[in-house]
Amino acid sequence: MTSTNTQNRRRAALCTALCGTVAALVAIQSPAKLHAQAPAVQGRGGVPPADALFTSAQAIAGKAAYQRNCASCHGASVDDGNSAPPLRGAAFLGKYAGKPAADLFSYVSTKMPPSSPGSLGGAEYAQIIAYVLQQNGFATGRKEFASDAAELASVTIPGSQGGRGGSGAGGLSPNIKLPPAPKKANPLDKISPVTDALLQNPPAGEWLTWRRGFDYQGFSPLKQITKSNVNNLRVAWTWTLSAGANEATPLVHDGVMFLHSPGDKLEALDAATGDLLWQYARILPQGVNASNKRMISIYGNKVYMGTSDIHVVALDVKTGRVAWDEPLTEERGFTLTGGPLVAKGKVMIGTGGRVGGKNYIVALDSETGKLAWRFNTIAQPGEPGGDTWNDHTADERNGGSVWIAGSYDSALNLAFFGVAQTYDTALLAKPVRPEVKTDGLYTDCTLAINPDNGKLVWYYQHLPNDQWDLDWVFERQIVQLPVNGVVRPVIMTSGKQATYDVLDAETGKWIYSKDLGLQNIVTIDSATGKKTVNPQTLPGDGQTHFVCPHVDGAKSWLPGSYNPDTKILYIPLVEACNDLMPLTEGGGRGLLSTGVRPAVRPRPDSDGKYGRVEAVNMVTREVVWTERHRAPVSSGALDTAGGVIFNGSIDRFFRAYDDQTGKLLWETRLTDVPSDAPISYTVNGKQYIAIGVGNGGAQATGFAALVPEIQNLDRSAAVWVFQLP
Repeated sequence: MTSTNTQNRRRAALCTALCGTVAALVAIQSPAKLHAQAPAVQGRGGVPPADALFTSAQAIAGKAAYQRNCASCHGASVDDGNSAPPLRGAAFLGKYAGKPAADLFSYVSTKMPPSSPGSLGGAEYAQIIAYVLQQNGFATGRKEFASDAAELASVTIPGSQGGRGGSGAGGLSPNIKLPPAPKKANPLDKISPVTDALLQNPPAGEWLTWRRGFDYQGFSPLKQITKSNVNNLRVAWTWTLSAGANEATPLVHDGVMFLHSPGDKLEALDAATGDLLWQYARILPQGVNASNKRMISIYGNKVYMGTSDIHVVALDVKTGRVAWDEPLTEERGFTLTGGPLVAKGKVMIGTGGRVGGKNYIVALDSETGKLAWRFNTIAQPGEPGGDTWNDHTADERNGGSVWIAGSYDSALNLAFFGVAQTYDTALLAKPVRPEVKTDGLYTDCTLAINPDNGKLVWYYQHLPNDQWDLDWVFERQIVQLPVNGVVRPVIMTSGKQATYDVLDAETGKWIYSKDLGLQNIVTIDSATGKKTVNPQTLPGDGQTHFVCPHVDGAKSWLPGSYNPDTKILYIPLVEACNDLMPLTEGGGRGLLSTGVRPAVRPRPDSDGKYGRVEAVNMVTREVVWTERHRAPVSSGALDTAGGVIFNGSIDRFFRAYDDQTGKLLWETRLTDVPSDAPISYTVNGKQYIAIGVGNGGAQATGFAALVPEIQNLDRSAAVWVFQLP
């Protein structure tokens, strides 16, 4: 347990930044506003009410909010804190007087409170600022201090207000002219639009989607870093993200890195130096908690992200300013933890959550945000597949989340999405009549959708009536493989069982399956692909069942990497199982609605090694090599043309292996758990490797009981970038 003194030291270190220099442009969009009005009151500083910045009601509410969230650092009287600068007097006014009010609001709302930046909501931040301004002698009036950056950009905090003194470091000494800053090229000045052609065939040094290009192969053709020199890798730079679980993979284009930071923030950095170029921070409405995000997208002159309040936001790639902001629904209960696929002018993104009868793939116009089409991943009564839900009504149906971004084949003009299982397994567990279907379409399916109109071209259901939370939602990799002597585009994908299905990308026809031997739930007919369930694994009968893999997956959302030259797929895996144990009265929430709770356990033949990277030749269907180590894997895989594959695990090690043999070539320890998919890129001819860290994802926490000796931080996040000397 962290001591109180340690917590105070951490908070103090961050609190001291409030009066520091704000070096970044912060673009903020907030839907929250206050509507109460109050009579004008003349302030001590003599500012006429007509020029007042806030209302009396805001200042009153702000005092209480300040005491809850700020007083422990800045002091109960705003200028008597022991661990942070005063917020009254010359230092504070020297920083903000005469400047746009948006500067103050942006900084406070994205950096404070230190323990959970951006967590209070726009209205509460505006109230706190109103109170602090009142303590500096500013008058109250009839107009509220807004919680919208665009509105505040035209509002200036008046000059010196004659506040009640205050001392402490901060601000630039008056009448000082600084020497010129060193000149440095800004890569945003020359950044170019991202086109469909670039996304279909990315330049070797670019990483333009979650898995580099439209095909999601996750392979880098760069080869400066090789088997013989990878042991010379060193840190090029690091960047600390907001505290929290981090699962988002960076993108790199024209020397600029775009990355999501916990708490609904998006940042642009110089990819060679790590210098911040701009930051967007969303202020969430009251009562909306920030959720994990895994993907962002870049297309044209915009960067796109889903938000925790279920909007899609398009940001200007050069400035971070909001180009458009579109809500997907006003209904509560949805999530956007995946990210968008952008192709052919459509921003396509899937929703998650447990809203009855609904989850969607939604397409918006990439330029305007206007809705283009919406596809319901839960088949509705009267529609194709609507008769597969055990005669339940539309509102009773559940699940069908899409929490991984889709891939796209431009030659076929098809977008491929994976759909998760139902969240109410009891609905489908037992047929209400013998003739009723219980497959639950389109759960655990691959969907091939025409991006022009949202029409379903084909689907393939990998596991009908999923009773184990096996999530066939992960990456759909598009590769070229020989099929009956003819090379064709195929889709490769797996659910949590680590059983790969290979499908014809044009028709959805099953070609073959590859079971990696880590599951006991199904057997697969090698001629048809039909999966037969092992009845000994079915939960819900009041008995304990031994089931492999664990509910967090042998394979999970952490993506594999496919080398198109060698036809080898590199897959990060975890060797673990669970006992599905009946819930006792008062035993808490179980697995979906199965009536059981999963308890992690090793495989029966375990030697205490849980992390596994497997190399499989997808033409011969043979395992080339297997590398095993004690710590469960926690990152995706990255193979490169230099013959090196990268992967990380929950012991905080980031490792490089020979991609032909699996031999360990290099490892380094990071500040936290590697938690996204590694990428590689170039700037000015130099190759870099980047990996994000941040404890809190399912892979980092679900298997922790197996390795009790591994202890990690609870809330930290960063990106690490490596280069050769």
